[in-house]
Amino acid sequence: MLDNFLIRAALAGVGVAIAAAPLGCFVVWRRMAYFGDATAHAAILGVALSLAFSASTIVGVLVVCLGMAVIVSNLNERGMAVDTLLGVISHSALAFGLVAVSFLTGVRVDLMAYLFGDILAIGISDLIFIWVGAVIVCGIIAWRWSALLTATLNADLASSHHINPKREQLILTVALAITVAVAIKVVGALLIASLLIIPAAAARGFSKTPEMMAGLAMLIGSISVVSGIQASLIWDTPTGPTIVCCAAILFGVLNTLSRGMRG
Repeated sequence: MLDNFLIRAALAGVGVAIAAAPLGCFVVWRRMAYFGDATAHAAILGVALSLAFSASTIVGVLVVCLGMAVIVSNLNERGMAVDTLLGVISHSALAFGLVAVSFLTGVRVDLMAYLFGDILAIGISDLIFIWVGAVIVCGIIAWRWSALLTATLNADLASSHHINPKREQLILTVALAITVAVAIKVVGALLIASLLIIPAAAARGFSKTPEMMAGLAMLIGSISVVSGIQASLIWDTPTGPTIVCCAAILFGVLNTLSRGMRG
């Protein structure tokens, strides 16, 4: 069954959608959409560094993403605006990553695959890596679910319950970095944030509990992946962007239905 590239692509996309959905809910609740985008852009610099030092891509992406989170946290404590910091670091990391890739010699780099994904080229080893990463991310979120929700709701409330908001922020950042490393081959660095934000945003209007929102986001993300792969084959369009287009269409339809139900 796994010899079929379409099945591998669908399984890989669903794995990313399952990992991204609950994490995307926290991104939406905490209004961290720009942070998710900045982390994804920084992944290109991580890819360039890993290729330069002949290291694993996931190691390079994790190091850069976590380093970016530490820098933003430290500078924010010194009074700098978060949105300004993320704007500077996001675009700078992407630019430095693209320039660094151009300096690599003796290494053939498919830059478009890293920027926009190449889900149809997913191999069995990639598939295993994606699902292991998805299980790790879901495990982290499930383990810290209550603490993360409390810290998201109110930092002072979390502190009164002996929950360190900064620690929960770091845990969320680690999970986000793993998700970016897992998803980069599916939709690419420029579109990873869309799989985090769009399914969660689409599920919000139909959810009565945080758990329900996470579950619906998983379903919406999975439907977007499968329909996007099918649509890309029918119309011969890039698969990664087509998946995001399907997610955006679902968001539009569900948002309209949600408003109609409330009205």
